[in-house]
Amino acid sequence: MPESLASLAEKVVRCERCPRLVEWREHSAANPPLRYRGEEYWGRPLPGFGDPDARVLVVGLAPAAHGGNRTGRVFTGDRSGDWLYAALHRAGLANQARSEHREDGLRLIDSYVTAINRCPPPANRPTPAERDNCLPYLVSELELLERGRVIVALGSYAWDGTLRALRQAGVEVPRPKPRFGHGAETSAGRFTLLGCYHPSQQNTFTGKLTQPMLDAVFARARELS
Repeated sequence: MPESLASLAEKVVRCERCPRLVEWREHSAANPPLRYRGEEYWGRPLPGFGDPDARVLVVGLAPAAHGGNRTGRVFTGDRSGDWLYAALHRAGLANQARSEHREDGLRLIDSYVTAINRCPPPANRPTPAERDNCLPYLVSELELLERGRVIVALGSYAWDGTLRALRQAGVEVPRPKPRFGHGAETSAGRFTLLGCYHPSQQNTFTGKLTQPMLDAVFARARELS
């Protein structure tokens, strides 16, 4: 039976390939900060989320220990997600600007959000082996999202990981490897890859990434798709 996004999601959620990440996600769920004390954590790997007919794909680094690992949806429950989903809404790629929990009514329109790693890594730094363990899930998503035309990579880690996944999917990737930068653009098979600074607090608080900069990337993604 051919794999679907739903069966892939079930496979992701059951994954225990990386002992260090399994330990960290479970430790984080069992030891929440005071503001989340009493909440039931998801505490499992996160599948992608969005429209199965999406032409615009968004790839991040990994779930946050007290964001996606808590809420059960990628880029949900932290400041990065607040910025991302608000931008998707402004671009007409989401029906609402907020993503707070799995039952909040959020629906993505022609867009799909995923990540290189599906578990939160300590210090937000997956090892190369942990990246490689997770990469086949992204490869499968790229193959299953048959209408996908544009990939927005949030940060250099997502840019590099996406290029690796495309190569594993049999897509011809430019050589030498295209360099990441905000607004960087390269073609690989049916996809155009766009670079965007990650909407982390480190970038948004310092002004390295502003709302107009983020909106410009998604406007370009809509144009290309």
